[in-house]
Amino acid sequence: MDFLRKKTAGKTESPLIIFNMNIKDKVAIVTGGTKGIGRAIAESLLKEGAKVFVCARKDDELTKSVDEMKADGVEVSGAVCDVRDESQVKAMFEECANVFDGVDILVNNAGVGIFGKTVEEMSSEEFRLVLETNLFGVFYCCHAAIPLMKKRGGGYIFNISSLAGANAHPKMAAYNASKFGLNGFSEALMQEVRHDNIKVSYIMPGSVNTYFGGDVPRDENSWQLQAEDIAEVVIDLLKFNERALPSRVEIRPGKPPKK
Repeated sequence: MDFLRKKTAGKTESPLIIFNMNIKDKVAIVTGGTKGIGRAIAESLLKEGAKVFVCARKDDELTKSVDEMKADGVEVSGAVCDVRDESQVKAMFEECANVFDGVDILVNNAGVGIFGKTVEEMSSEEFRLVLETNLFGVFYCCHAAIPLMKKRGGGYIFNISSLAGANAHPKMAAYNASKFGLNGFSEALMQEVRHDNIKVSYIMPGSVNTYFGGDVPRDENSWQLQAEDIAEVVIDLLKFNERALPSRVEIRPGKPPKK
């Protein structure tokens, strides 16, 4: 909490009280937190002094990432979890609560994308995979997180969406549907929990230079957003005055190649 006193015409006005979330010692869950955007967010939270719990679908990937993020004074742990499975999500939150005694911040980052297929070409299993990961998984995590946040007096939920949640493209129907749905879900959730001192923001990045969707980070894509850019948005939002809620953030490359 910061206090600022404004002086005008020889007198001092009442202090302006600025409330920012003190990230230090807060407990954060980051889904899909072992690589790309999720890894960058996890590392940024750790640098701010948060206790971070990450999840991933593969045990070897999880163990390697947690070991890499560990450093003196840093508290990081994790669990194997496929967010499409509600029972695994519940177990993951229980494990986090056992390790760190609660949850203050949830970053719903786990996501998949299947691109280059028309609706006719896409199988029902592929469509289900995208929707169950990108939308149902977020619901399961929020459903588990909200009671834990209420017990601690509030919290912050971040849903990592995409500009594809506002701009439809051919051969991206499943991904578009999942992100359009995620945006609507986030807007409704924000209104439901705001008076419980729980903030909800959804972040809509454009092109990000990661491995997502089968892409590979490479120098010729340096014009794209970097994972660290999205992490910076999360940290900045956590430090906003509590009276302000940037519920939707669009972020895109500053200078994409001219067409």
